[in-house]
Amino acid sequence: MDALDRVVKPKTKRAKRFLEKREPKLKENTKIAMLIKGGNANLTVTEVLKDIYAVKKPFAVLYKKKNITRPFEDQTSLLNILRKNCCSVGSGQRKHLLYGRMFDYHVLDMIELGVEKFVSLKDVKNSKCPEGTKPMLIFAGDAFDVNEEYRRLKSLLIDFFRGPSVPSIRLAGLEYVLHFTAVDGKIYMRSYKVLLKKSGCKIPRIELEEMGPSLDLVMRRTHLASDDLYKLSLKQPKALKPKKKKNISHDVFGTTYGRIHMQKQDLGKLQTRKMKGLKKRPAEKSAGDGGVTPKKSKSA
Repeated sequence: MDALDRVVKPKTKRAKRFLEKREPKLKENTKIAMLIKGGNANLTVTEVLKDIYAVKKPFAVLYKKKNITRPFEDQTSLLNILRKNCCSVGSGQRKHLLYGRMFDYHVLDMIELGVEKFVSLKDVKNSKCPEGTKPMLIFAGDAFDVNEEYRRLKSLLIDFFRGPSVPSIRLAGLEYVLHFTAVDGKIYMRSYKVLLKKSGCKIPRIELEEMGPSLDLVMRRTHLASDDLYKLSLKQPKALKPKKKKNISHDVFGTTYGRIHMQKQDLGKLQTRKMKGLKKRPAEKSAGDGGVTPKKSKSA
C-alpha cells in the first residue's frame, strides 16, 4: 500500500488542522493551480508558465526547478506531488502545455496543447490588472459545443481560470477578460483589460485594451475521464441543491410565477359600490325576504 493511501492519525494539533482542511466540504476551497516545468522545457514554455502564474496569483504555485514527469506514460510521480499540495496541474514540456485536474486525488482530465505563437505580458506595453482580479471568461467557436474534446477543454479552462466564488460583484471589478476562440483546429487565447469610459449616461462606454499574454494553441494529446467518472465528479451534495417550493416556477428569463389556490366564491355576497342606482327596490326586497311585505306604521 502506498504511504499516501494509508489512514494517518494526527499526532499534533497542527497536523489535525492540516488534515481537516483536506477533508471533503460542502463548499470546497478555491482551487490552487500548480505550474511545473518539465525536464525539456525551453525558454518559451518557461515564459508562458510565468505569465500564467502572474494571471493566476495568488491561487497558483510555480515550481522553478525542472521536474522530469511524463503524465501520459506514468502518473505516479505527478500524483505524489499533487496529493501533497492538493492542486490541479499546469505543466510545460518543450513547446507543449499540459492542463490537468484532479478528482478524489486521481487525475481526471489531461489535455496537451502545442504553443505555436506567444506574446508575453512584458511585450504588451499597456496597463495591467491588479493581482488576484477575477477574470471574465468568453468562449467563441462551435467546436466548444460540438466536439467532445473541445467541450472538455472548455470545462477544464473554466476550472483553471475561474478563481474564487464571490457572493456579489461590482461594476468596477469587471476589468479583466480572457477570450478563447476555437477555429480551424486552433485555439486562440487573448486577454484584455476593460476600460470604462464616460458615455453621457449612467451606463459607461466599454473599450477593450489588449493586455497579454497572447497564445496560439493547437490540441495535441488528450486523456479524458470516462463518462461515468465525469458524471460522478459533477455530482453535488443534497445539502447544496436548492429546495423546490410548491406552486412556484421560473421561465427562461428568470421571471418568477406563483400559483394561488382560493376557495369557491359566492358572487351573491360580493360587495359592490354603494350607489343610488344599485339600491334594491321595495318589490325586490320583499322577494328577497320570502314575499312578506313589511307593514307600514300608522302615522300619529
